Formats: sequence, C-alpha cells, structure tokens
Amino acid sequence: MADNNKKNNFVMQAGILAAAGIISRVIGLLYRKPLTSIIHAEGNGYFTAAHNFYAIVLLISSYSIPSAISKVIAQKLAVREYRNAHRIFHCALLYVTVVGGAASLLLFFGAGIMVSGPAVPVLKVFAPTVFFSGLLGVLRGYFQAHKTMIQTSVSQILEQIVNAMASVGMAALLIYLLTGTLDMPLLAEDVTTRAMYGAIGSAAGTGISVVAALLFVYGIYILNRKMIRRRIENDQTGQEDSYGEIIRMIISVVTPFLLSTAVYNLSTIINQSIYIRLVQYLKEVEYSIIYANYGVFSAEAVVISNIPIAFASAMASAMIPQVAQAAAQKNMKAAQDNISVAVKTTMLIAIPSAVGLFVLAEPVTGLLFPQAATIEMASLCLKTLALSIVFYSLSTLSNSILQGMGKVNIPIITSGISLAVQTAVCVLLLYFTELDIYSLAISMTVYSGLICLLNQIVIRKVAGYRQELLKTFVIPTLASGIMGVVVWGVYKGLYMLTSSRLLSVVPSIVVAVCIYFAALIGCKGVTEEELRGFPKGHLMVKIARKCRLLS
Repeated sequence: MADNNKKNNFVMQAGILAAAGIISRVIGLLYRKPLTSIIHAEGNGYFTAAHNFYAIVLLISSYSIPSAISKVIAQKLAVREYRNAHRIFHCALLYVTVVGGAASLLLFFGAGIMVSGPAVPVLKVFAPTVFFSGLLGVLRGYFQAHKTMIQTSVSQILEQIVNAMASVGMAALLIYLLTGTLDMPLLAEDVTTRAMYGAIGSAAGTGISVVAALLFVYGIYILNRKMIRRRIENDQTGQEDSYGEIIRMIISVVTPFLLSTAVYNLSTIINQSIYIRLVQYLKEVEYSIIYANYGVFSAEAVVISNIPIAFASAMASAMIPQVAQAAAQKNMKAAQDNISVAVKTTMLIAIPSAVGLFVLAEPVTGLLFPQAATIEMASLCLKTLALSIVFYSLSTLSNSILQGMGKVNIPIITSGISLAVQTAVCVLLLYFTELDIYSLAISMTVYSGLICLLNQIVIRKVAGYRQELLKTFVIPTLASGIMGVVVWGVYKGLYMLTSSRLLSVVPSIVVAVCIYFAALIGCKGVTEEELRGFPKGHLMVKIARKCRLLS
C-alpha cells in the first residue's frame, strides 16, 4: 500500500507541475496573438532568432539547475543529511552567481557574433535575464528535491502571466515612444525598425517576468526558513561535507546536466542558422522574408507543439528526485517502477495530443494566429511536427531517467550523435528539395526519434528495464486514432453549421477528450487503480462508473 501511495504522489506531483506547465504555455499562446498583431511576423523572427541564442546560453549556464540541484539534494535528504543538503543549496547559489554573471556578460558583448542585423539589440536585452534565471532555478530545484512541485508550479504560472502582460505592454510602449505611433509605416526600412523595437520590448518583458517569479519563490523560502533551520539543528547524522567537496560535487553533477541539456536543445540554433544562411545563399531571398517564414515556424507551429511536451518536462522534473533516491538506496525495483509509471503516463498524454494537433492543425493555428497569409504555412508545419511531440516527450523523459540514475554523460553522447544526423538531414533537404521551412520540422522529428532509440538501448542495459508496449503505446495509439476520426467529423460538421473556428474547435476538443477517455478504458489501456493515481483520479473513476466504462 505504501508503494502505491508513493507512486500516486509521484504522479500527482508531476501532474501539478504539468498543469502549471500547460497553463503557462497556453498563456504563452494567448499573448502571442496580440503580440504578433503588434510586432508582426518579421518582429517575431527577430525575437525568436535572438531568443534561441539566449536559450542556449541559458541552458548552458543555468536552465538545468533545478533538475541537477534537486538530484544532489534529494540524495542527501534520502539519508537525512539535512545540514549537507542546505550547504549544497548555498553553494549552488554561489555557482549560479558566478556562472550566470559570466554568461550574461558573454551574451551582451557577444551578441553581434551570435546574431546579425536587428536581432543584435534584442539579444543584448535578454542578457541580464540569464543571471536572474540561475538564481530562480536554484530555488526551484531546492523545493523540487523535497518532492513538492507547488512552489515551482505557481511561480511558473506567475512568470508567464507577468511575461504576457509585460511583453505586449513593453513592445507597444517602445514602438510608440520611439516611432510616435502604433500604425504600420509605409517604407520597408521603417517597418523593419518598428519590428526591431517591438522585439526589444518583448525581450524586456521576459526579463521582468523572471524577476517577478524569483521574488515570489524567494518569499516562499523566507517563510519556511525557521522550519529549515530547525531541521538542520536536529540533524543527527554527524556528516558534514566541506564547502570545497560540495562545490566539486556540484560541478561534477551540474556540468553534465547543463551540457546534455545544451546539446539536446542545440538543434534549434543549428537549424535556425542553417535555414537563414542557406536559403539566403541558395535562393537569394531577402532577410525580412526569411525571418518572417522562420517566425511562423518557430513562434507559431513550434509554440503550439510544445504545449503537450510540457507534461513530459514536468514528469521528468518530478521523476529525477525519485530515481536519484532509489539509486542512492540501490533499490532498482523502485527505479524500474517509477520509470514504468512515468513513461506510460506521459504516453497517455503525448500520443492523443499528437493525433489531435495533426487533425485540427489548420483550425487551431487559424484560431490562435488568424493572419490569413500565414495560416496555411503554420498549419502544415504543425502537422509535420505532430510525430515529434511523441518523440520529444519520450526523449525528455529518458534523458532525465539516465541523469537520475547517475549516467549524466550518456544524454550528451546520444544527443550529440542525433544532432549530427539531423544536421545532415536538414542540409540535404534544403539543398535537394523544395521543402524550404518544412525541412526544419522533418529534421526535428528525426532528431528526437533517434534520441529516443539510443536512450532506450542504454536504459535497458543500465536499469534492466524493458518497456511494456501494448498498454503504453499500442492501445493509446488505437484510442487516439478513433478519437482523431470522430473529432475530424465533429469539427467539419460544426464548422458547416456555424462558420466559426472558435465555436467549432472548442467543442471538438471537448468531444476529443471524452472519446479518447472512453476508448482508452474500453480497450483496457488503463486500470481503475492507475486512474486513481492521476490528479482528480477519483473524479475520473466516478465519471467512468456512471458511464458504465468501469464495472
């Protein structure tokens, strides 16, 4: 019974973090619409080009700090070394202060090397955000190590709400202050200047949101400081690691985390650079058009496809302390159980999400980004990315499994091999086909799929874990297929009656959830016990019983 409670709590914490991640990404989608109406596709292109390099520097310096810190602190908490756990927390703050500060300076002074043209000042505005993100990451990792995701979840939602308001507000304010109007200018040169100012304002909004989240999480830490001190004073282990030992341990653990995350996400930068430079060289297209197309792909299609992947990211964050503690206690059975629960739960979300977004790609993109000129391109990009949703969810999860088990260098190797293959695929597609921007979507799918395969081979050897296929992959795919057919018919019927995307998409999504839920239970893809382990699981069981899906 205890084991079941642990599993349920594990899934519950991941569910809390996933809900926050999905809410945050939905908020991110909603504010993209007014932001795009202000800065347009060209501004999105400049913002995204700068943001991708900012993201890589952030990844290298601090993005994986929560996962890494939660792992090392969780190992100490597993053996009740509370004093050492808090010492790790202090040393981690020192680490990110030094590394984050250096990364911010690199981003500011190296902006002209990383990007070109109007994207340069946008990247400089991103620079201070890296420093504050590192401090925020340590605080989030500290709470995650204690197996509570509430602080991280609330701070994520707060960060995205502030980001939405600040990004739109700062973009509009900066354009108005520097051009005197929000109207589109007639000259192409003035249009580019306006797009640049809008992108700068949006970048400033990102920094404001990170500071707001940092202040919130620090406030939570202050409120709990007395309890933390009391637990440290009651530490009876007698173990006290020196600060030198802790710093060396942090570097040895954090560095592979950061490198694997950086390599894992480096494909975005490489694809961006290849596409912008190669298309301009091969077709001699103006930069404004290239950036506009890339803005549609990255700021519309990729943003939508990332929403369901948020669940996998949350599951990965929740799982690392669990797997790390099981490994520290040499309990491989517990580690295997956690892996099984995490993979199955993630696939129950990722597979229907991929099918649903493929089927409803055009109406969803049209609803969220109603610019008539970009709907067709954005929806086709989203369809091409659909399979990558499953692969990215699995690869994100498998990376964290390996990191939690102490195999922190393996994700670097598997990501590096996959990166080389996908880069070759991207170049070949751009050179020898007319796929243009869709080459990036295909390359991303190849990249994430290869990582899944390589990671799975290693996990089988390290953990002795063999993936169950029928209930994890086959039945969810079958249920998703049934859902996809029904929801397509429902959407088409409603659109014929209403001629409204909003009145057709929203009911179709509700129908999709109900059909998938019924088909999954009907095909015996999930048990009553597993349902109870999900957030609001008891309510789902009650509904299933009333619908006679469960006996």
